[in-house]
Amino acid sequence: MPVRVEVTPELLIWARERSTRDPEELAARFPKLSEWEQGTLAPTLKQLESFARATRTPLGYLLLQEPPEEPLPIADYRTMGGEAIRRPSPDLLDTIFLCQQRQDWYAEFARAIGQAAVPFVGSLTTETPVVDAARTLAAALEYGPEARGASWANALRVLIDRAEDLGVLVMVNGVVGNNTRRKLRPTEFRGFSLVDELAPVVFVNGADTKAAQIFTLAHELAHLWIGVSALSDADPTSTPDMAVERWCNQVAAEFLVPLASLRAEFRRDRPLTAELERLAARFRVSTLVVLRRVFDADFLTWDEYREVYAAERDRLLAILEEDGEGGGGGNFYSAQPLRASRRFSRAVIASALEGTTLYRDAFQMLGVRSVSTFNELATQLRGD
Repeated sequence: MPVRVEVTPELLIWARERSTRDPEELAARFPKLSEWEQGTLAPTLKQLESFARATRTPLGYLLLQEPPEEPLPIADYRTMGGEAIRRPSPDLLDTIFLCQQRQDWYAEFARAIGQAAVPFVGSLTTETPVVDAARTLAAALEYGPEARGASWANALRVLIDRAEDLGVLVMVNGVVGNNTRRKLRPTEFRGFSLVDELAPVVFVNGADTKAAQIFTLAHELAHLWIGVSALSDADPTSTPDMAVERWCNQVAAEFLVPLASLRAEFRRDRPLTAELERLAARFRVSTLVVLRRVFDADFLTWDEYREVYAAERDRLLAILEEDGEGGGGGNFYSAQPLRASRRFSRAVIASALEGTTLYRDAFQMLGVRSVSTFNELATQLRGD
């Protein structure tokens, strides 16, 4: 007879909802799921283990009497339709924990080699005027329109490189680690920041569009400048209730599209859609960022802004859903340093080659499985 495990039905319902998996998909995979959740039938141990893997739930959680609390380790400033998002998915939690592990390692590495603290972390406050803060970021990052290149991908790469040159570990990924079956959803979060004087981290959801990633990166850098770790929406068109998020949004927008420049370059005699696209290409941001700046410059009324915004948002969402930009494909040797941060990857490789870090640990942190892959990654980074 199979061994059946008495599980509190509430735990099974909690695990299913927490997973964000399609309920019909789970029901097809586990035909007795409704009976388990009603308490009329207990799953076998093998079935429970399979269910735990499918819902990405630690098996031990399912043996508790009630669902555990899973607080986020950083402040949560996300909202959806004006309401706070309360329950993080396993994909989000695992991504934060992975980045924290990398941050802890790099901070110890930096101390060991006598690396100085990153001076700009926590150097501003939300009381700093937005224009002044944006100018501070612009002076440090040297990221004017002329430096952004001929594409959004190039503009993103330039901003990442400039941030890493200042000491930031920038991680951009559209999946959890290297698991391409665990895609991150921009509708859940766009990015987060982890403040540390030696190892400041910015994570950007690579499943978002390149234009959206640029704004998210700028927003999270603003978080580092004020020394506040947070999980964010980084929505350029919103006006959050939280002062920190509102300030970071405004600084990111001013940094990427200074209002004085927008006023000087906006052509009111041209069709609005064409002008949004022209200026988006000029500043290498999304049309929604430009639209918000056009509104901020008083070139649109509130009603006009809302009408155009709704249409443009729907158009961009359709493009993202159809094409996607962030998945987990592409060349591993190009993608992996971006996922884990080039600065972090170089440090791990150097430490392993010097014998300070075990190869086993280096492989785990870099997401590689063989010496040949490790060596090739090291070669690629030396020439990058």
